[in-house]
Amino acid sequence: MDQVKFTQMKDGDAEDYSFLTEHETDHTKGTADRLLKALVELDEGLSGYQITRLGHSLQSATRAFHDGADKDWIVATLLHDIGDIFAPYNHDEYAASIIRPFVREQCAWVVEKHGDFQMLYYGHLVGGNQNKRDAFKGHMYFEDCANFCERWDQSSFDPSYETKNIEFFREMVREVFSRKPYDPDVIRVGEREPLFFE
Repeated sequence: MDQVKFTQMKDGDAEDYSFLTEHETDHTKGTADRLLKALVELDEGLSGYQITRLGHSLQSATRAFHDGADKDWIVATLLHDIGDIFAPYNHDEYAASIIRPFVREQCAWVVEKHGDFQMLYYGHLVGGNQNKRDAFKGHMYFEDCANFCERWDQSSFDPSYETKNIEFFREMVREVFSRKPYDPDVIRVGEREPLFFE
C-alpha cells in the first residue's frame, strides 16, 4: 500500500489508518534534521544585526552550554527563534509549539514568553510596552524567562563571541526529538531546573 484508498477522511477504514499511523510515525523520526535545516534557513531571513539569525541562535545555545545548562535548555535555546521566518508576529509561540512535546514545561513556557520579556530592552524605543513581561509577575517561571533573556538571548548578537557550529548541537537536537512526545517524565509539569551553574 502506497496511499490510502479514501478521498474523505470519514471514508477511511482500519487498514487506511493503520498505514497512515505507521507512515506518519516513521516520518516523525526526521523531525530533528528538518528543524536543523530550517535553522540554517534563518540565514536567508531578514537580519540587520551584526550576526545572522542562525548566528544568534547558535550563539544563544553556546552561551547556555557554557553556563552548564542541561539538554532541554540548550535545545530550547537553539530553537527559540525558529519561527522568525514563518511566524514573524508570534515567533515565540511558534517555537514553543514545536518543542513543547519534547522538553520540560519550564523550557517551553520560557520560549513561548521570551518575546514579551525581550521588550524590556527595546520596547520603549519602538513605541511598545517595555514592561510587557510584568503581566507574568508571580509565575513560577518568571525569573527563568528573565534570566534566559538576559544571559542567552539579548546578549547573543556579538560577532566576536566564539560560537559553536550547528554540528556541535546536532546530536542533542536528535536526542531531544527522539523522545516519546508528552512523556510526563520529560515534561515534568511544575518542576524547575536551573538555567546556569556558577
